[in-house]
Amino acid sequence: MREATQTFIQRNWTQLVHPLALAPLALLLLDFFRDNLTANPIQAITFRTGLPALVLLVVSLACTPLNTLFGWKRVLTLRRPLGLYAFLYAAIHMLIFFVLDYGLDFDLIWQTIREKPYVLVGLTALLLLIPLAITSTKGWQRRLGKRWKVLHRLVYIAAPLAILHFIWLVKADIREPLLYGAAVAILLVLRIPAVRRLIRARYRRDPAARPIDTRA
Repeated sequence: MREATQTFIQRNWTQLVHPLALAPLALLLLDFFRDNLTANPIQAITFRTGLPALVLLVVSLACTPLNTLFGWKRVLTLRRPLGLYAFLYAAIHMLIFFVLDYGLDFDLIWQTIREKPYVLVGLTALLLLIPLAITSTKGWQRRLGKRWKVLHRLVYIAAPLAILHFIWLVKADIREPLLYGAAVAILLVLRIPAVRRLIRARYRRDPAARPIDTRA
């Protein structure tokens, strides 16, 4: 039984990202229908869509460094679905703000954006993710050529903005957003060409090291 389970995971592990990524949304819907969303349901829904968006974004950023450091080429196939799920949660997160929280009152929304910088930062992060989600297909990659890679580096701006949004939102206890911020900082440092050259040099010196993929 254990061997059969391991074989199934090895063959289908890339498909596991879908149920795992959708699990927070499924649990949220379950709690909604059970009327189990605390005394402030809008706040609960907002948090429970924003946090998965950030987690999935960070995990998507980790795929390339994992391949660079350990030669795990298969994780590269997870970048696209993880990024798209991160965008999905971020979009739901912002829709809750616009529709449920402010009832599409754009005058009030505009006033809030001006008065609360964390809203502006979060909205900016989402807007940066929109073109990445739209152009995530292989067709767009072929059409844009080298520009596709340049465009998708916008995620390196969106991720820190999402961290800043989280920090300004919680205000008091910022330990959790700082942990995510540290993770994002490390993952971005690992993309610096000089750092990647050092990693490649280490692998060249180590005959047991696996080949690495140096794509962004």
